[in-house]
Amino acid sequence: MSALGPVMVDVQGTAITAEERQFLAHPLVGGVILFARNFASPRQLRQLTADIRSSRSPSPLIAVDHEGGRVQRFRDGFTVIPAMRRLGLLHEADRDRAREASRATGCIIAHELLAHGLDFSFAPVLDVDFGGSSVIGDRAFSGAPEVIAELAGALAEGMAEAGMASTGKHFPGHGYARADSHIEVPVDPRAFAEIEAADLLPYRRLIPRGLSAVMPAHVVYSQVDRLPAGFSKHWLKDILRGRLGFEGMIFSDDLSMEGASIAGGIADRARAAMDAGCDMVLVCNAPEAARELAGTLEAAPVDAARVEAMRGKRKSDERRYAEAKAVFDAAFA
Repeated sequence: MSALGPVMVDVQGTAITAEERQFLAHPLVGGVILFARNFASPRQLRQLTADIRSSRSPSPLIAVDHEGGRVQRFRDGFTVIPAMRRLGLLHEADRDRAREASRATGCIIAHELLAHGLDFSFAPVLDVDFGGSSVIGDRAFSGAPEVIAELAGALAEGMAEAGMASTGKHFPGHGYARADSHIEVPVDPRAFAEIEAADLLPYRRLIPRGLSAVMPAHVVYSQVDRLPAGFSKHWLKDILRGRLGFEGMIFSDDLSMEGASIAGGIADRARAAMDAGCDMVLVCNAPEAARELAGTLEAAPVDAARVEAMRGKRKSDERRYAEAKAVFDAAFA
């Protein structure tokens, strides 16, 4: 059985310190998320991930936000991935080519990250672009839910082909609320029926196809629940688990974001997220808060099957990678 705890943390530099190595072995820690500051070169990144893995047994899950466009943490030695909107625009001109390019993009992202010791990227973004969200914008494939489901599904297929799990975000949808949840508490005033018809469509389509994980939004859907989705039993247990039948991992969004402040201090935020249904909570760019949480939170290990589903498997070979690169280069030349 997995002994990984339910807290995902970060590290400060390009190598882990002795203090960080000791902290990663804490029973409550189960994962590490990497950022651009943790990357200096491909070789250094492979050493860093190897050192993180050796910090405990079983080894922590290692993740990154590596969507493409504005959100790509590693660049030198990695394929530069365009914003997902580029795939949506390609879909307007040639649907089949866009699907093929999306699948190739997923394969490339996964193959390159797995080769450097990571388990998964928090992708794909399933948010619908309604034209008003500054934090989402061109991170969304499209403003059409059906197109998002099609292209995100192809991207996830490419990731799975290479051996990587997929994480849909930000459930049920961050594309309508204008505020940036990194610095404010966004409010989405729409009725549930409107959210269900648009934002939930990609989840309804992709969950039966094997979506591995979901990350809820720090957004209050005021006509549905007074709490942000990531702290809402109604959204996570009744809708995501119950109505949509999702059985995979639920990761909180970063609990150090302002959008999470509605739940109180860091320990209150973590308990609220886990009580609502999150399996693993993220505490990023706040090392003191992460250590405070480790000293106060009481929680069981994460379900072993859900952990295993998120571990990278490295299935693609160099031939398949080269094929994906050829498709990608032709699409974005």
